[in-house]
Amino acid sequence: MRNMATSASPRGVAAIVGVGPKLGRSIARKFAHEGYTVAILARDLGRLSRFADEIAREEKAQVFAIRIDCSDSRSIREAFEGVLSLGFVEVLVYNAFQPVSWHPTSFADVRIESFEKSLAVCTVGACHCAQQVLPGMVDRGKGTILFTGCSASLNGIAGHSELSCGKFALRGLSQCLAREFQPLGIHVAHVIIDGVVGPPRSPSASHSHRSLVGEQQGGGDGSMDPDALAQTYWHLHVQDRTAWTQEIDLRSSNNRYF
Repeated sequence: MRNMATSASPRGVAAIVGVGPKLGRSIARKFAHEGYTVAILARDLGRLSRFADEIAREEKAQVFAIRIDCSDSRSIREAFEGVLSLGFVEVLVYNAFQPVSWHPTSFADVRIESFEKSLAVCTVGACHCAQQVLPGMVDRGKGTILFTGCSASLNGIAGHSELSCGKFALRGLSQCLAREFQPLGIHVAHVIIDGVVGPPRSPSASHSHRSLVGEQQGGGDGSMDPDALAQTYWHLHVQDRTAWTQEIDLRSSNNRYF
């Protein structure tokens, strides 16, 4: 874990699982800006540590980098031992997914190991992470859990059964948890990113990393600004409990397929 600040945050901990160079990093930066101690989790600890240093320096916040493999239950338990040691986890954002090819794969060619890995990361990992933080949220009668979905959360896509099935199941998990835990004061919401996420439009954006789904490099009109998306995650967290959103879908005004 890496810490770039010395004073304790007056707020709780925001744990962002699945932090890449775009959406995950923007969400982490937003919660750090709002005064939260932030734990960012992903598989690549070297890159994650650089993000932690950057955000901590820019926002004068406490930011901790913790390695996690969301397909491995032991890794999740060990990672959250570190997260929970930081204090009360008030916010969990689950942004992890198993990278897949944008090129359609014939169902006959889908490897069972790959299918299982996608389900493990998209849904089973989300279940394990939520189980780590829910007891503390229930004890305090407050907390926010936000799951990141995508276009495949709503519509099965030919050639992309691995991603679609994983994201369909994540949406179901979100609905189940919302019905069980929202009466206890815990806001659970599912955020559908219906489009391609590009780099932030802010001057500090200097990266050119590429990956898929919630973290893919955008190109041309229609790409979504991750800093703008992060504002919606923050809005969901601070919503009044008399008017909670359970699901929201976000897309660019230039999305030609809407």
